Amino acid sequence: MSSTMAGLIDSHCHLDHFTAEEIPVLLTAAKEANVSGMVTIGTRLARADQQKALTQFSTPDVRVWCTVGTHPDHVEEEPVPSVQAIAACADAPEVIGIGESGLDYFHGEESVRPLQQESFRQHIGAARELNVPIIIHARQADEDIAQILREETEVGAFPILLHCFASSAALAQCVVDLGGYVSFSGISTFPKCGEFREVARTLPADRILVETDSPYLAPVPRRGKRNEPAYVAYTAACIAEVRGQEMADFTRMTTENFYRLFRKAA
Repeated sequence: MSSTMAGLIDSHCHLDHFTAEEIPVLLTAAKEANVSGMVTIGTRLARADQQKALTQFSTPDVRVWCTVGTHPDHVEEEPVPSVQAIAACADAPEVIGIGESGLDYFHGEESVRPLQQESFRQHIGAARELNVPIIIHARQADEDIAQILREETEVGAFPILLHCFASSAALAQCVVDLGGYVSFSGISTFPKCGEFREVARTLPADRILVETDSPYLAPVPRRGKRNEPAYVAYTAACIAEVRGQEMADFTRMTTENFYRLFRKAA
């Protein structure tokens, strides 16, 4: 890892929610917060080209990568893509993962769940084919996500990242048991979310990442504000404290974890 890429990595943000004028300002703020890279995440496969274009905002100090895929909340807006279609969109150096995909049983009608599950499996298939991480969105669907991950792993292994952890300890353990990683967002800093901090405290050191999910879920002390990649430093500081680690050690650990998982980013 080069010295210019040794800072924190925001493993999950949505730069498409910011204007072209705002993004350079965000990257400057990120650099000042010791953030050396960020991944802008796709939510609609039909907009894959937009995600790829955002990586052109990279600077020598702050790298921008992307993923492509369709969020479970948007599965009704476009046909469920085939493994081949997803893989074709992701076959570019700047695309380092698939998703975000997964299951969201909080939004939408129960009738949409089979469509979400079908889309999730197609995204997993693309992640398996390209050997890049599937970025998992999980909301009130822990058991079904765990079952699908186990079933699909029996077909063939694939890299896994459970993003914005706000699930059960059982799902986190399932992901780790399958060789996957868990990423913690600003939710982990909220006073009433001690159960998520406890998972962060007990997870193996080599399976933890941090993220913002910006512009959403700004961490304490920025809660209620628009989130941005620089604020991943607040979440990192919180989790480092919970784990009894120095910030420099935690930064090094999570960044090494990022590059181990996202091999295309190296």
